[in-house]
Amino acid sequence: MKNFITITTYTYPFEYAILKLLLDQEGISYFFENETMIGVFPFYSNALGGINLKVHQKDKNKVLQIINDLDTNSHLRIV
Repeated sequence: MKNFITITTYTYPFEYAILKLLLDQEGISYFFENETMIGVFPFYSNALGGINLKVHQKDKNKVLQIINDLDTNSHLRIV
């Protein structure tokens, strides 16, 4: 996962369910750091620093645009 950077952080997995689908549709390589641990132990989220969306540096602007569009131009907002 060399050259992957954190774009944003979430507290719980349900907060980014729609975002995962959009990233998959665009063919963007990503992973959510701490996703499994927090999925099993949700109250560990604060202790682990949340769930970090990591993407390759070359996809940074595209991902930020997707997140922005989802927040402003859609009724399917990220929590």
